[in-house]
Amino acid sequence: MFKVVGVIGAGQMGSGIAHVFAQHAYQVLLYDISQAQLDKALKSIEQNLERQARKGVIFTTSIEGIMARITATKDLKDFAPCDLVVEAATENENLKFELFKKLDEIVAQDAILASNTSSISITRIAACTRRPDKVIGMHFMNPVPIMALVEVIRGLGTSEETFQAIGALVARLGKEMAVAKDYPGFIVNRVLIPMINEAIFALYEGIATAEDIDKGMKLGTNQPMGPLVLADFIGLDTVLAICNVLHDGFKDPKYRPCPLLVNMVNAGYLGKKSGKGFYDYQG
Repeated sequence: MFKVVGVIGAGQMGSGIAHVFAQHAYQVLLYDISQAQLDKALKSIEQNLERQARKGVIFTTSIEGIMARITATKDLKDFAPCDLVVEAATENENLKFELFKKLDEIVAQDAILASNTSSISITRIAACTRRPDKVIGMHFMNPVPIMALVEVIRGLGTSEETFQAIGALVARLGKEMAVAKDYPGFIVNRVLIPMINEAIFALYEGIATAEDIDKGMKLGTNQPMGPLVLADFIGLDTVLAICNVLHDGFKDPKYRPCPLLVNMVNAGYLGKKSGKGFYDYQG
């Protein structure tokens, strides 16, 4: 059904989503406002493909063809031929609303608009368009080429036809689908972010060091990494944004963000991407 896929945002998630679509023979348009970010994304995709080839996941000879299917652009109007757009911009509600308004004007009326949001209401995003029946959530997990799950979120107006088309697409991408209703945090972040926030509270209250909190959760519950190092990888600004979505959406104090998290974000300690979070990455 889908031939040309647009991906908005050339950050870690957007580049991973573009990688997976191109790997599965889709033509991909990758958009970002920054040429430097687009260049970085293309280099990262190529390096990740080379890593897959070394592991035997793909053939080395297929890399050139996969890269050729990805076209970078700084002009959203280039998305006119897309029959699917996946938005993977910053987790900012107003930014997403503005993007979907613009996309609604650019792409054909039968094109599907999906958001990779991990917490923002799909129904509210869809309300910014004239096609709420063709708006859906496709929350890929990070790193996209490795993680098997796509969380699919139906807005209040999402049609059965749109849902079935996206479900079939997830299977063609070799992923598993978990379906969530449109409530704050959906499934994954509804459970994950409060756990991370509680780990930050444990550090804030002096219960244990960051290292021992992570060791306890990693070895005691068989998680691949502890909650604080995971927060650093997600980005503390993103963790805080999702905490706020949960807190605002449910009006329940159990979702309030830890003051330590707020202070770290205010200080610019955002985790791995800034070089400093609960751990130091500058070395």
